[in-house]
Amino acid sequence: MKQAGNAIANRLSLRSPQRESLEILDRICDLLSLQKDQDAAQALATIRAEFANVTDFERDFPSLCFALATGVGKTRLMGAFIAYLHQAEGIRHFFVLAPNLTIYNKLISDFTPGSPKYVFQGLSDFVIQPPEIITGDNYESGRGVRSERLSQPAIPGLKDPDAPVHINIFNISKINSEVRGGAEPRIKRLQEYIGESYFEYLSELDDLVLLMDESHRYRGKAGMRAINELKPILGLELTATPRTETAGGADFKNVIYSYPLSSALKDGFVKEPAVATRENFRAENYDEAGLEKLKLEDGVRIHEHTKVQLDIYARENMKPLVKPFMLVVAKDTTHANDLQRRIEADNFFGGRYKGRVITVHSNQTGDEKDETVQQLLSVEDPANPTEIVIHVNMLKEGWDVTNLYTIVPLRTANSRTLVEQSIGRGLRLPYGKRTGVADVDRLTIVSHDRFQEIVDHANDPNSIIRTGIVIGRDIPDTPTKAVTIEPVFMTQLGLGIAPAAPVPGAPPQSAPTISEPERRTAEVTMQVIRQQFERLTRSGDLKTHDVQQRITARVTELMQPVQGELPSILQPVDVASVVERVTSAIAERTIDIPKIIVTPKGEVTVGYQDFDLDCNSFRQPPAEKDLLVQHLMNNQRFKIVSGDGIVLEKNLEDYIVRGLIDKDDINYDEHAELLYKLAAQMVRHLQSYLQTSEDVLNVLQFYQTQLVTLIHAQMNQHYVEKATEYEVTVSKGFQTLTSSMAAMQTDQTILPFRAPVEERLLIRGMLFGGFSKCLYPAQKFDSDTERRFAIILEDETSVLKWLKPPKDVLRIYYYQEEVYQPDFVVETATARYLCEPKRSSEMTDEVVLLKAKAAMLWCQHASSVSDKPWQYVLIPHDAIQISATLGNIVQRYTVR
Repeated sequence: MKQAGNAIANRLSLRSPQRESLEILDRICDLLSLQKDQDAAQALATIRAEFANVTDFERDFPSLCFALATGVGKTRLMGAFIAYLHQAEGIRHFFVLAPNLTIYNKLISDFTPGSPKYVFQGLSDFVIQPPEIITGDNYESGRGVRSERLSQPAIPGLKDPDAPVHINIFNISKINSEVRGGAEPRIKRLQEYIGESYFEYLSELDDLVLLMDESHRYRGKAGMRAINELKPILGLELTATPRTETAGGADFKNVIYSYPLSSALKDGFVKEPAVATRENFRAENYDEAGLEKLKLEDGVRIHEHTKVQLDIYARENMKPLVKPFMLVVAKDTTHANDLQRRIEADNFFGGRYKGRVITVHSNQTGDEKDETVQQLLSVEDPANPTEIVIHVNMLKEGWDVTNLYTIVPLRTANSRTLVEQSIGRGLRLPYGKRTGVADVDRLTIVSHDRFQEIVDHANDPNSIIRTGIVIGRDIPDTPTKAVTIEPVFMTQLGLGIAPAAPVPGAPPQSAPTISEPERRTAEVTMQVIRQQFERLTRSGDLKTHDVQQRITARVTELMQPVQGELPSILQPVDVASVVERVTSAIAERTIDIPKIIVTPKGEVTVGYQDFDLDCNSFRQPPAEKDLLVQHLMNNQRFKIVSGDGIVLEKNLEDYIVRGLIDKDDINYDEHAELLYKLAAQMVRHLQSYLQTSEDVLNVLQFYQTQLVTLIHAQMNQHYVEKATEYEVTVSKGFQTLTSSMAAMQTDQTILPFRAPVEERLLIRGMLFGGFSKCLYPAQKFDSDTERRFAIILEDETSVLKWLKPPKDVLRIYYYQEEVYQPDFVVETATARYLCEPKRSSEMTDEVVLLKAKAAMLWCQHASSVSDKPWQYVLIPHDAIQISATLGNIVQRYTVR
């Protein structure tokens, strides 16, 4: 693959199937001429000679399909394709087709700079000059054509290398709706500003590349005709189901690369699908109503089981809590309404799901309406109480929730359809990758009556599990650009990049004139300090006579002329003078943030603090029979094992305590009181929602393992380790600041930090300057509260300097390998502070308190090796007012 392809693959961190697809595109570009109106038959023969699977382009132009399974990253691959064709082949015009409104909106957001899912994230070419996005909603404004004409070179036929990339994104379903009755779509109507239709303008471009998302949706006659008339030089199709949607479904003839779902499952990119039934289930023992009731109840049991396991995983790993939901597929609208009434009734699990069910009506015979899909997007929100979604038809492309864990299909379908439609709804992983915890990584389909049929079909080489279904995602944001921010001391020395323009109200800054030999000497001096002298106790020691001599000697040694240079013609440099200026600037414009290692010494004691149990996530019903789950991929079976046969305990609490004391990290003699307290709280919780004492006993026996694991996970959150003393080792007494990159909105300059911000929701995309005490000339703020806190710091006479620490300058471990970095570091004449503004409602949040505890301990240890004490200040946002003083804030909100 060409150098451009390798660079793109590395910068976008492409997964192996994405990289392989890009390598194939690289080869396609070598094989084909990529010219307008090329001979499609000759191009096909050329491709077939190397890719025998491609037997027909199925278009009037060369068009090739990349069939990638769900969860692999189809949209990101489209971005890689566009970046490669632009950088390696000089192509600037792209037309992206979406099959419906939901995917259309998703694509617009994913191709818009600034989004966390921005497809070009990390590619410098598109940071400097983001692509021009032309959509079905804005093309009539002429934005694409206007910018095209502005970038026309003076010499006809010569391409402008600096002209922006144009990405056109259109919704084919809207175009199709406009042509009903033989009418021309709006895109084909005359546009006065160009003297032709926008469609004609596109078809005349000599470098238009067509990208088709969910390409199986463009195989109809009308769609094929419209696509052919665009006359692109190349078509790139992406889908997970390379089959036509006609009756019987014909396989695509232009698939050049296939990465099936079986590979995605093997590589861990998606959830592992499983089908559940009851052990020794016999369908003939149930009528239709009884079987439906059984499947619903068992679906709820699996849903509740999954909910608890997700709660445990989130607590043990300090991850965001995922709220799972269950999807029930109804026969028709009447059936759906009846199901909702039954599920919300008082006699269905004690009325627990009243107000927690939504029914979504859709067209039974056609594709789901886009607005119907939009109604379901909030199901992923933890604030949404919905736990069960009832739907008549299986939702298709565009619905991309990650928290669907249980599916109960109640409509008649063959095994292939059940597997294809059911599995496709919930394959995307909530944490982006497999966790290694089966319940967190598994999607379960409840289908007692079709259990064996689905299992048999899943192991068929032609199963949909090996061909896949695609789901998309959108996260909108605002366009941004990258800005380099140099530390203030580098500007004072005449090094680095000076600010592009002065900020109104900023103190005057004048960079000294420095010769090139002096610049080299200063850069070598900083290199020597970083490599050898950050081990000093404080930056002020750089100015001592002994250290100055050692640095000067090392710099002089490194600055010796290399072989071939003539010392007589080199401009002499006063190395000692340069070293003195550099060390003084660093010492004056640095806050001594030590890198410390803390090792416990003496007698170390461990244990659990007293706390109250959170039982809200556990509401399991009494169990009836063992449930059997068979993994579709490996035929491995496991049981959600019941407590049948467990020896009766004297007290209900003993069922839980007996399991807890089996844990290696729990000492019964030391923690018996806490164990029985927590067990009693759980027993009372069970008694609060279960109707009889027999039900309570049943749940304690059947779900003993779950209960023990849930309680143990919460105990670990209150685990403490104390030592009689600690040894603090300083690996670095200070850290020399380096330049950093920041993103800011493309249409804005550096803003004065004192000016009020009107659009506060957009503040993260802004860059502020005008500081006199900050160690960087510009800073980004995550909220307007942070901006106001900066004003307080600048106005406080006792503050000497402050900064928002760059990444990795300050790493405080607050839970296992989780790292915390406070928002501000402040130095006054008498102390140093780690400051964290926080929303008032989050002041008692569990993770916030864990971070505060870790930061407080870090300050204690840092104080023992520093010349000034360190303190941690956790500040509620409503306490940060312009009239406040740092002294008052420190006095009120220091964590002790």
